[in-house]
Amino acid sequence: MRRTGQRLNMTEPTSRTDAFRSASMRPAGRIVACALLAAAALGGCQTVTGSKPTEAEEAQFSASTTNIASLTAVVQRNPNDPQAYNMRGTVYGQAGRNQEALADFNKAVSLDANYVQAYANRGLIHRQTGKLDLALADYNKALSLDQNYAIAYLGRGIVHRLRNATLEAFNDFNKAIAIRPDNGQAYYNRGLLYQSQKQHRYAIDDFSTALGLTQNEAEPYIARGLSYMAINDFKAAAGDLDDAVSAEPQNLRAWTTRAFAYERLGDKEKAAGSYARALNINKDHEPAKQGFARVGGKLGQTYQTF
Repeated sequence: MRRTGQRLNMTEPTSRTDAFRSASMRPAGRIVACALLAAAALGGCQTVTGSKPTEAEEAQFSASTTNIASLTAVVQRNPNDPQAYNMRGTVYGQAGRNQEALADFNKAVSLDANYVQAYANRGLIHRQTGKLDLALADYNKALSLDQNYAIAYLGRGIVHRLRNATLEAFNDFNKAIAIRPDNGQAYYNRGLLYQSQKQHRYAIDDFSTALGLTQNEAEPYIARGLSYMAINDFKAAAGDLDDAVSAEPQNLRAWTTRAFAYERLGDKEKAAGSYARALNINKDHEPAKQGFARVGGKLGQTYQTF
């Protein structure tokens, strides 16, 4: 059940909006103890051998070579169709071919200056490549054309969050949720805002809603686990991090954070096994190396992870 208006302590603001009005006047704080942050920067038995978000835009095609070829054929048959370029650009973006995606979105908006989705998609590429000013301009353009386009509010909110414009981000995520209450990414990103301001119970609420709207994604579990650890509920955190590594078995951050939770619970076997799994993913991951040493882990030894 979602909490409404719950206060974290006697000195906290009395509403979520008030919390962000006050928080926007100061730098975003760290969310947990230094050791936890170091660890987070980052089936059965596990052995160390000694020798890995964004919001997803809606797309109709997967990022396969076959689909790109098919969409290229569509573009060639319809060289003046902005939708064809937008579709192919979306698939290029999914494939990490950002320059080709950008070229297609540029072409789409040159053919149709009112193409809302193409502006938002181009904003996503700009954001993912660190060009936040250009991303903001594209999201603003999309919203000037359609004030009810939830994806653009979500994207712009993420840009504001990355720029530490906390209140602006909060307002955009609220708008995205009001328009599309089934948008798990909006709840997840608003949860990250609460988390950055140490409003952990509100963050947990939003991460829980996000998890109810998404499937098999590790990041909301990791985020909720971190907030549980921040309020010293390491048992709940461990449960979330179990789910995180089950959803994404190659997620380095999930294994490292899970290991820390079990370390704090005093379960050195599972902690060592989780640190071992992290080191098998990346043997040079310093938080996992340090944690493995703290719990007395030894190379070549087998540990139970579940």
